[in-house]
Amino acid sequence: MRRFRVARSRPSRPSIPSPAARPTDRSWRSPAVWRADLTASLVVFLVAVPLCVGVSVASGAPAELGLVTGIVGGLLTGLLPGSSLQVSGPAAGLTVLVFEAVQDYGLGALGALVLIAGVLQLVMGVLRLGRWFRAISVAVVQGMLAGIGLVLIAGQLYALADAKAPGGGPANLAGLPRLAMDTIGSDPALGALAVGVSTIAVLVAWPRLRQLAPALPRPLAGLASQAPQVLPAPLVAVALVTAVVAAWDLPVARVEVRGLLDVVQPPGGADFARLTEAGAVAGALGTVLAFTLIASAESLFSAAAVDRLHDGPKTDYDKELMAQGAGNTVCGLLGALPMTAVIVRSAANVQAGARTKTSRVLHGVWLLVFAAAFPAALGVVPLAALAGVLVHAGSKLIPVKAWRPLWREHRGEAVVLAATAVAIVATNMFEGVLLGLLLAVAKSAWATSHVHLEIAGLEGGGVVHVRAVGNATFLRLPKLLDQLEALPRDREIELDLSGLRHLDHACAAALGSWEEQRRGPEGTARAAARSTAP
Repeated sequence: MRRFRVARSRPSRPSIPSPAARPTDRSWRSPAVWRADLTASLVVFLVAVPLCVGVSVASGAPAELGLVTGIVGGLLTGLLPGSSLQVSGPAAGLTVLVFEAVQDYGLGALGALVLIAGVLQLVMGVLRLGRWFRAISVAVVQGMLAGIGLVLIAGQLYALADAKAPGGGPANLAGLPRLAMDTIGSDPALGALAVGVSTIAVLVAWPRLRQLAPALPRPLAGLASQAPQVLPAPLVAVALVTAVVAAWDLPVARVEVRGLLDVVQPPGGADFARLTEAGAVAGALGTVLAFTLIASAESLFSAAAVDRLHDGPKTDYDKELMAQGAGNTVCGLLGALPMTAVIVRSAANVQAGARTKTSRVLHGVWLLVFAAAFPAALGVVPLAALAGVLVHAGSKLIPVKAWRPLWREHRGEAVVLAATAVAIVATNMFEGVLLGLLLAVAKSAWATSHVHLEIAGLEGGGVVHVRAVGNATFLRLPKLLDQLEALPRDREIELDLSGLRHLDHACAAALGSWEEQRRGPEGTARAAARSTAP
């Protein structure tokens, strides 16, 4: 078989413009930075409370353990280098695994599992494995945000009506018709729904207050133009709705938190021994590996998404992986839930105007102060109001406006985005993102494996010159062979492969086989046709 020699040319690397530097002062001495971080921390605190409590209850653990994880995510992981604006807390993507671990090994052994997973994350960070998560398609990140937003909205619609969500994404979506019927027939549920909808209405209207300023008297105009900048919408919405609920003494569910010290139980020797019992080793090892990989993937995928939401310093993936490992190690020592970076509160942190990591550290302080020292202070906040905040935050994660132009200009990217979002809703975040990454790789492989044939000499009676140009991979092999088979069989063919930038093994073998068929057995020509290569 004749060997094909392919002239390779190195494609020029396009220059990628760096994002514009954020035109704000990041110095910790700046009062503007402190004010922005302070207000952002309060917003993140309001978003974190229902997430911490909800994930913990869904995992079959006391609600306080979720708050412990949130506090560690703020006070410890928030101080460590990695991502400056990403906020960590209980891992929503691990809810099912945590529930099964608690059922199989007990609540005490959960801390041992989380501790081992945290140590493994630290080892992965030391080995600099976090950098491999930088190669993430933008469409996959947008699809991840959209999928999480849909799952969040579907789950929090139940909380709007003071109802309990039936389960994961598909179950929550399937139960929405029944939720609507139950809500219509219940006055307390309608009252809670009114509280949640009012919260969303304030969230939507508050930023638009500045547009009404010109129509107001001068003192009110100045107040209306400055208020949205000084007070973030979630703070105003929750405060107003809480005041109304307290004034009217409406019968709606409120946040229920007890003391934290009673639930903090470091794992002991018996808990580790339970994991090494006969028949439990394989399951415990699988659970630890699942905790480690899923928590790491969720955190670093979230970091990639957060980096695209702001123009500040980008994430050091290896340091962020070590920060998450340190947080999970401490959570394991305290017997708390596993931790990941949470895109919902991270996005809220960026959108609230956070400048430095101070905001996420302060959010941990507020969780500690209000949940540990003054648990009754959280008891006045309606759960429906917090659900309204989360529904509004989830809606911002869905790229509705960007979908139509993306579909017109880059249809393949739009398909990857939609498929990732649907997969996250149907399964979970980790599996959905993996599917999105596989689709993105397949789409890129298909787009980059473009090859075409330049054919000259068909009109005359001499040699037909065929020059292959592009990247010849197995994905384009059927079309390439169809074009070669369509060439006249009574003409001499000269095949030139010097225009190929890449020729994989499948194409090389197929072209060699085609050449042998055109030559005929024992080197004799068929219909005076033969194939040559330079």
